[in-house]
Amino acid sequence: MKLHYKKTELPFEYPFTISGGRTKTHQPSLIVALQSGNLIGYGEAPAITYYNITVEQMIADIESKKNMIEKFAFTMPDRYWHYLHHLIPNNPFLVSALDMAAWDLFGKMRNQPLYKLWNTEWKNIPLTDYTIGIDSIEKMIEKVQHHPSPIYKIKVGTGNDIATIEALRKHTNAVFYVDANAGWALNEALEKIPVLKNLGVELVEQPLAKDNWNEMKILYEQSSLPLFADESCVFENDVEQCADCFHGINIKLVKCSGITPALRMIERAKQLNLKVMMGSMNECTVGSAAIAQFLPQLDHVDMDGPLLLKEDIATGLKYENGVVSISNEPGLGIRVF
Repeated sequence: MKLHYKKTELPFEYPFTISGGRTKTHQPSLIVALQSGNLIGYGEAPAITYYNITVEQMIADIESKKNMIEKFAFTMPDRYWHYLHHLIPNNPFLVSALDMAAWDLFGKMRNQPLYKLWNTEWKNIPLTDYTIGIDSIEKMIEKVQHHPSPIYKIKVGTGNDIATIEALRKHTNAVFYVDANAGWALNEALEKIPVLKNLGVELVEQPLAKDNWNEMKILYEQSSLPLFADESCVFENDVEQCADCFHGINIKLVKCSGITPALRMIERAKQLNLKVMMGSMNECTVGSAAIAQFLPQLDHVDMDGPLLLKEDIATGLKYENGVVSISNEPGLGIRVF
């Protein structure tokens, strides 16, 4: 195989802010391509500062291991993931991008979209949400008005959470998810969740700090809304612990290190009766197309990266009122510019 890569830095339509005052105006990402003969598979890894992952670090890791990455005798993506997992143990984001490209390449070799290779059918597809980042209430209302959606994921974690949801509720009857990004304390969560339920919120994502398992167990036992783990569920070995503290998990491909472990995480979550969401890290169509292949296996999905970004580098997905359609071409089903 031959490995190619490039950096992208795509602008957001609106500055994107989550709890803790973390704001960005552009999403830097690494796009990788694995080529075998005339076939090319693509993958994407967005850089996320609070996970200490930069594009520059991913490129440095590629350059230091490029010959080893290319020399592998590729037959099956899961074998390649295992090789990469040990070759690049400290950069799951890069492993994820390469694993994604490997699956895209494999699908093209087999001339099938991935969801068919996984023996799933294109039915019972959940609607995607549209994320409303933290902003002034006026600006958040503007985002809702400019982007009609059946589901909104609303970033919370400020002292103004209830007032924000009350204001937004006046402008839409859509389903609300709220995502605290670990921004609440236990007492705050216990106070807010019943009020949020009355305002039409249907689930809460990562209410408490990622390692606050004792208080998360208390909240789980008392919450009137389903609680989904995000920062508390990064890798495969986190799924088990979530079973007694959350009602579901949100899997991020880049954080868990790729499509290959995500498939195992979904299987284990279902064994533990956990609901499964798959989430976005603001990927463009390349990374979002990988999420799309999982749709038949998901209860909820947050794959709005292409809707939040002003520019893209690929085609192959269509969004219409929360409904995601794919091209049904082999692999990820995308065409990269």
